[in-house]
Amino acid sequence: MTEEREGFRQDLIRLLPELRAFARFLTRDPTAADDLVQDTLLRALRNEAQWAPGTSLKAWTFTILRNAFLEARRKAGARQRLLDSVTMTEATPAGQEARMELAGLAQALSTLPREQQEAIVLVGALGLSSEEAAAVAGVAVGTLKARVSRGRRVLGTRFERPLEDS
Repeated sequence: MTEEREGFRQDLIRLLPELRAFARFLTRDPTAADDLVQDTLLRALRNEAQWAPGTSLKAWTFTILRNAFLEARRKAGARQRLLDSVTMTEATPAGQEARMELAGLAQALSTLPREQQEAIVLVGALGLSSEEAAAVAGVAVGTLKARVSRGRRVLGTRFERPLEDS
């Protein structure tokens, strides 16, 4: 195995936690997320020659993951069922203020349009740059920034304090 190929594989391994986080956001199901990450890794390894060294491996693999997810949803015809399957529990044990806040954020996030949800998770939660997130979402950088800004503004009003735009 060449040194470059070994480096590619090591970089893929380092991306696993972030790939899992994005997959869990998309699928809302830990088991389905793990399957999606596995499919993404297989596709990335099979298509390693298509990745251009010097470009963002993170954005490239996130794009593969997103495309695999969308392809599976189209095939299964489950677009609306997937969004409707998100449920939030109302009861939270005492002393779990942070968990309640996070549940409230997740609930508020789920009311945003899917494109804004995706943009906020890619940039805010997963730390992609606007350029990387735009490449993953398949939109212009300005469109991605507008989605993040609108989504943050709505979330800020729901939490009664403005969230900063970046």
